[in-house]
Amino acid sequence: MFRIFSTAFPSIQNRWASAIWLIAALTMVLGNVIAVVQPNIKRMLAYSSIAHAGYVAVAFAAVSDRGISAGLFYLLAYSLMNLGAFAIVTILGRSEDKFVNLTDYAGLAAKRPGLAAALSIFLLSLAGVPGTAGFAGKFLIFRAALESRLVWLTIIGVVTTVISFYYYLYVIVQMYMREPKDEFADVAVPGTIKLALFVSAVGTLYLGVLPTSVLNWTSSAALNTLR
Repeated sequence: MFRIFSTAFPSIQNRWASAIWLIAALTMVLGNVIAVVQPNIKRMLAYSSIAHAGYVAVAFAAVSDRGISAGLFYLLAYSLMNLGAFAIVTILGRSEDKFVNLTDYAGLAAKRPGLAAALSIFLLSLAGVPGTAGFAGKFLIFRAALESRLVWLTIIGVVTTVISFYYYLYVIVQMYMREPKDEFADVAVPGTIKLALFVSAVGTLYLGVLPTSVLNWTSSAALNTLR
């Protein structure tokens, strides 16, 4: 969509830009609001994914090289943190698809501190906490939106980001501040999954602390798209 609309339809930008603006706003609001009331962690992550698609749409609505660069950066960041989060949820759910409620994660930090720490990193990044890839991505997107004078869309994005803190932090509270409900002794983590989680966690932190090298790459890609 970035490439097609930016290179094939720039002459009718005034027709589709407003539609993208509306789609971005509705997606961020509905995705986050519905995620707040989900007791099932898989559904919560699924609805939050809708919200994150809205943040990418904000970058799209900016219709600029910085917007495209921010959108590409965010897609990479989101892939890392969401892959890690869903991997841990799948591991803890086992083949029987158990432990799908948010309260099932109570006391995980006491029994499986490594998994709890990794999941916390991914959830904090999805929320947009400074020092993570999620924060860097949202900062770049909102900056591009403001430069394109999309003030109200930026405000909606910031407000919905604050809303998302509730359901992401709720899981962390369950893991670290509640008594364990399960021993989690039968949770097996294969070596390949450990490697995938390690790469995802390191990538999530790297993009949050040192985003410049990847941002240079996405900026170059954005300029080539607009040529």
